[in-house]
Amino acid sequence: MSTYTVEVECGSGNDYDGRMGVRISSIFVIGIGSMLGALLPIAAARTKRMKVPPLAFFITKYFGSGVIIATAFIHLLAPATSNLSSPCLTGPITEYDWAAGIALMTIFTMFFVELMASRFDVFGEESHDLEAADPSKSIMRQGEKLGPMIPFKDCKHILPYFTTFNLDFFLDCYDRSSCLLLLLNSFIYIDVASLLTYILASPQLSTENSYLEAPERSAEALDHNQLSVMEGGPSRPRSSIPGRPDDLSYPPGGEDHLGHQREHVIDDDHFAAQMTAIFILEFGVIFHSIFIGLTLAVTGSEFNVLYIVLVFHQTFEGLGLGSRLATAQWPKSKRWLPWALGSAYGITTPIAIAIGLGVRTTFTPGSQKTMIINGVFDAISAGILIYTGLVELMAHEFMFNPEMRKASMKMMLFAFGCMCLGAGLMTLLGKWA
Repeated sequence: MSTYTVEVECGSGNDYDGRMGVRISSIFVIGIGSMLGALLPIAAARTKRMKVPPLAFFITKYFGSGVIIATAFIHLLAPATSNLSSPCLTGPITEYDWAAGIALMTIFTMFFVELMASRFDVFGEESHDLEAADPSKSIMRQGEKLGPMIPFKDCKHILPYFTTFNLDFFLDCYDRSSCLLLLLNSFIYIDVASLLTYILASPQLSTENSYLEAPERSAEALDHNQLSVMEGGPSRPRSSIPGRPDDLSYPPGGEDHLGHQREHVIDDDHFAAQMTAIFILEFGVIFHSIFIGLTLAVTGSEFNVLYIVLVFHQTFEGLGLGSRLATAQWPKSKRWLPWALGSAYGITTPIAIAIGLGVRTTFTPGSQKTMIINGVFDAISAGILIYTGLVELMAHEFMFNPEMRKASMKMMLFAFGCMCLGAGLMTLLGKWA
């Protein structure tokens, strides 16, 4: 029986082989690519001078989502596993699959952070002057599946006769579908006796006009557990289903204090969750970019290939981040923040490359200390992006997005295809970087 011996080189140095001019050029080329990827979506969505077709923004948004998800698994979790399970490591760290464990702990930590931020209204004071800019929504609205239309002014009088129903699903789309279809589709439980009594007694119901009219009811007559639909506009308790609260089209006269307060409650919840998710995503991609820059600076014979691949890598990742920053709702007082966050991403890798070139004689990527640090931070970043990708970019955008729920099957599959394309291209780049 023959045995095989495998020798593993645990380098104490790096593979730097000169070519300083090309390496310096990578600072600017990758920096420009990163900046364009992160800032172009923001400019397209928030600058009136740039007339970018909504379809282009739609593709970029979902393409970027796929890029972020693929980055988490292919460009972060896989290298973290490789580093933390390297034969060059010794000690307790070799006794467990720490890459997967750290990523798992990070996912639960991110969920807890977002849960607490939403619970305690961390960003609530900024949520009263939100500005929304998402050109991709107009694409989805063009393909909406609309049922028989009953104007809101007619639907709103029927609602007080219903006792218990799923508020969140109802309020996301009540103004675009018929009341009856909406009740059936949203699993709403109706006080049937009250509803039938109302319909039969209504003098306004006719075969020529299916619009329903009802006498006005005072606010005092409504139970607090029911949906309040008055002249002051609809309001709802805290939403347990993600989705933008501004999809509610408040009718004129909705300035009453009660309605005003409840609208802010919903905005506060949404804004807190949104800001937490964005900063989590920013944290993850910036940490990843730091180690990319350090590695590129001291790479040897594979530098040319890695250089080209990282230009696309950072540009695609920037598109993923930039599209999220562009479509987020920002307070008017913080309209500069998406530009700042996009710029921070854009300069991170160039700065890391410059630092790597500065310490090229002492930086040792193959040392135990460097491999552990790199592996741990890659695993943390992987957990962040896995959580962000699966929860924020997949679940929220497809399952709980009111526009996507009302969009046609063709539009939904097109968005899914764009996301798969982004993930596929980023996965392909993982062959070289």
